[in-house]
Amino acid sequence: MNTEIDTTEENEVNILIREDWQADGVVIRDYTAFERSEIMNLYASVGWTNYTDHPQMLEKAYNNSLCTLGAYTADNSLIGIIRAVGDGASILFIQDIIVLPEFQRRGIGTALLRAIIKRYPDVYQTELMTDNTDKTIAFYKSIGFTPATEFGCLGFMKLNT
Repeated sequence: MNTEIDTTEENEVNILIREDWQADGVVIRDYTAFERSEIMNLYASVGWTNYTDHPQMLEKAYNNSLCTLGAYTADNSLIGIIRAVGDGASILFIQDIIVLPEFQRRGIGTALLRAIIKRYPDVYQTELMTDNTDKTIAFYKSIGFTPATEFGCLGFMKLNT
C-alpha cells in the first residue's frame, strides 16, 4: 500500500491512501478539545481497559500531553489518535497510538506517527513502549524504530496499582 502525506497546511496533514480506501481521504490535525465519549470509544475498541476504567485520569493525561493529533474521516469522525509526552527537545515519548480496528492496516497509524515526529524534527530521541508481539515489532521496525535492546538498553516500569 502506498501512503502519501501531503502537508497542505502547517497543522493539517492529508493522507492519500490507496483508491479502495476512502475517496475523500483522512485528515490528521491537532486534537485540541478532549471529548470523553469519542476517546473512550477509541480506547475501548482496542481493549485498553486501564484507561476506560479511569476516565478522569485519561482526561488529565490528555490535558497535560505535549502533543495530541487525531485522524478524522471526511465527516469529521475521529478514527485514530496519537498522544505524546516529553519536553520536545531531548525526548518525545509516544504514549498512545490507537486506530479503530476497522480502519487499521490502511496507513493511518503510520501517518499519525510520521506527523507527530515531523512536529519535533530536532528531538534527540523518540521512544515508545508497546506489546511484545511479532505484529507490533514488525510495524515499528518498518517505520524506523529500533528495539531498545539493540542499543544495549533496557526499559523499566513502576505501576501505581
